[in-house]
Amino acid sequence: MSNHVKESADKLGGKLLRSNSFIYTFLRSAVSSQTSGWVDIGVGVACFSWLDLAPWLSTAIGAIAGGVVNCILNYRFTFRAQDVPWKAVVVKYIMVWAGSLILNSGGTQLVYMLIDGWHWLETIGFKPDGYYAAARLFVSLMVSWFWNFLLQRYFVYRKTGFDPKAVRFVNWLIPHKAGEIED
Repeated sequence: MSNHVKESADKLGGKLLRSNSFIYTFLRSAVSSQTSGWVDIGVGVACFSWLDLAPWLSTAIGAIAGGVVNCILNYRFTFRAQDVPWKAVVVKYIMVWAGSLILNSGGTQLVYMLIDGWHWLETIGFKPDGYYAAARLFVSLMVSWFWNFLLQRYFVYRKTGFDPKAVRFVNWLIPHKAGEIED
């Protein structure tokens, strides 16, 4: 590899890791999302296959594990939000995650109902069993881009006026011991 190509790659890598521009942050978010998605699926499969847990419980445990990994990666790597109290981040993240769950569930149902009657899809090779997968993928991408990413970038991992309320809520839920750091 020539020095010019190596220097260009190093420069691009540096921008990817350090730049707060929308595009580079979005790319880091994609890495975080993929990583947490694999944790979600891996933990879910392990719980089902190795621990013999029910599918719904395996899925729930995987989703929680993936969500925790995503929150931590986004806090440290994607948005580098160390100046935002972690307790506020947790509350805001859970709020966005709950909204995402509702949007994904309801949106998938709605899109599925809309395309379920489109029998012309079968003429281009689509199978009726694929309607759910198509609806799920479409809605998941839309929610990921236009709900999760934007709210995480501009609300969850940024200081907001809501932060003190979120911190007080966590402190009320989980009282701290005297001498512990309260943030």
